[in-house]
Amino acid sequence: MNFIQKTGAAWAISCLLLCSIGWAQTAGTEVTYKPTLGQMGKDVMWLPTPKELVDNMLSMAQVNDQDLLYDLGAGDGVIAITAAKKHGARAVGIEYNPKLAAFAQQKVIEAGVQDKVRIVHGDIFQTDFSQATVLTLYLLPEINYQLRPTILKMKPGTRVVSHDFDMVAWEPDAITQTARSRAMMWVVPADVAGNWTFQPSNGAPFGVRLEQVFQRIGGVRRFGGQEQALVGAQLQADRLSFQYVAADQSIHTVKATVQGNRMQGQDTSIGHVIDFTAHRQ
Repeated sequence: MNFIQKTGAAWAISCLLLCSIGWAQTAGTEVTYKPTLGQMGKDVMWLPTPKELVDNMLSMAQVNDQDLLYDLGAGDGVIAITAAKKHGARAVGIEYNPKLAAFAQQKVIEAGVQDKVRIVHGDIFQTDFSQATVLTLYLLPEINYQLRPTILKMKPGTRVVSHDFDMVAWEPDAITQTARSRAMMWVVPADVAGNWTFQPSNGAPFGVRLEQVFQRIGGVRRFGGQEQALVGAQLQADRLSFQYVAADQSIHTVKATVQGNRMQGQDTSIGHVIDFTAHRQ
């Protein structure tokens, strides 16, 4: 099933929108508009991301044919087009300037990827991009900051790649750069902060309090009226791991998958593996 079949309703709506703004080729016409470097949009000027950095960004995010990429501020559509042509991804570009959106869609047609890519005229603050598995942007730090709460509510594991500008206090998980520019990537973390009750399949339950600042976490294990700091706590998307020392001085390694207010995983120690579930209070 191709991209149009998977998103037929959304595609039909976007086509009606594009026709209403005088989309090229609907009546045998050609796009005569050409964007100018530095032209102003709603909040930022248009400066295209260099091809080399585009390739680095998509490779860093490990974009593949299972991904749905949304490009916020699509410009001439180069990121969306490259994601489709080189990595087989489906892609949607959101561009505020209707003429630039039309220009980018013409580039999509010329590249022969209209079955995988569409560029829509829209406002990134009013358009739903929550289904994206990869998000790309070339905006300003203050705009990234405004988008950050929305991004953090996206599905854990969503990769977010920004050309040049950071997310204000949210430390990137990876960085790539060329001689003249750089890009940063963040992986949306699951929300794990709070008090959890762990129930092993064999053994007594215990409590864990987790504290979280974006993907950085820490906390304590509570058992028998005592608290013990967790060791090596890590969070990658929806995958949580940490270690603790049990009363018999054995070192336990906990690995879990987070699903909202539940998680499940395994507690391993000296060759023994115990399954567990956990619930947030």
